[in-house]
Amino acid sequence: MRFSMCSPNWAAHVGTAMLGLVVAAFPATSAFAQSDYPNKPIRLIVPFPPGGGTDMIARAVAQKVAEQNKWNVVVENKPGAGGNLGVDAAAKAAPDGYTLVMGQTSNLAINPTLYPKLPYKPLTDLAPVALVSSSPIVMVASVTSPFKSFGDVMAAAKKAPDSLTLGYPGNGTVAHLAGEMAENAAGIQLRHVPYKGAAQALTDVMSGQVALYMSSIPTLLGHVRSGKVRPIVVTSAKRSSQLPDTPTLAEAGYKEFDAISWFGILAPAGTPAAVVQKINQAVNQALKQPDVAEKLRSEGGEVLGGSPEQFAQLLRTEIPRWGQIVRKSGASLD
Repeated sequence: MRFSMCSPNWAAHVGTAMLGLVVAAFPATSAFAQSDYPNKPIRLIVPFPPGGGTDMIARAVAQKVAEQNKWNVVVENKPGAGGNLGVDAAAKAAPDGYTLVMGQTSNLAINPTLYPKLPYKPLTDLAPVALVSSSPIVMVASVTSPFKSFGDVMAAAKKAPDSLTLGYPGNGTVAHLAGEMAENAAGIQLRHVPYKGAAQALTDVMSGQVALYMSSIPTLLGHVRSGKVRPIVVTSAKRSSQLPDTPTLAEAGYKEFDAISWFGILAPAGTPAAVVQKINQAVNQALKQPDVAEKLRSEGGEVLGGSPEQFAQLLRTEIPRWGQIVRKSGASLD
């Protein structure tokens, strides 16, 4: 299978999406909803278990939004089906601004193609509110591994095709597809080992049971810093500020290679525009605070923010891009 590596940097899509929102005169009911909102707790669904990268990002932003605006924001973990259960719960909630979801690349851009019977449609069932952050994928190995560069991985894989093991957190995840893309770009064949979570995978890679593992930087950064695993390469177009000594796949010779996870907050479709704007303003304000920005960066993320339309434009670009990658990989889940 072959992947086109000519896809432009997704950040460029966000840049070109800066169309500027037209400030319209909302009807009296919208104005009232905006001035009265919120008058009860806001539920922010995290469609993954506690402790992961998505959960950390959601809690950091929710805490600051609550603190600055005197709102009651409750984070609720609702994992299952690759994030689909939590996103679907938000999509089917009342469109009143009291149910939000922290979506990401996998459940918004990848799953529409990966799951033939996805119960929600990101472009029509959800209202983008604000992008929050992004994070590259990093390939790691045991600190005792002979692999110190992607060139080492390539050499070993070409010497013994389909024998070098590569773990990742589940089929159809950004890490899985980024691994597929790297494999195809390099013309090598690795033996894939999907895991249901990072805990067992990290145990196996640290012990050498699995040669390589790919996941998001927020998931792996603490283990890199503690010296438990060695970073080999990152999948973003530019080096990560938290792993400045780790080269990109583009630097390894695969120009324009760019595969990252991005995270953003969405509401059910039909949520009043005035309410969406009010939440957007609160999220952007939180992201500008030094402690929140440092928290996200310290965990390997890059701070984003922006308008609802910028997020919507990103979705319109990323869904077909990742759909093409999923189809070429042959991955499919029920």
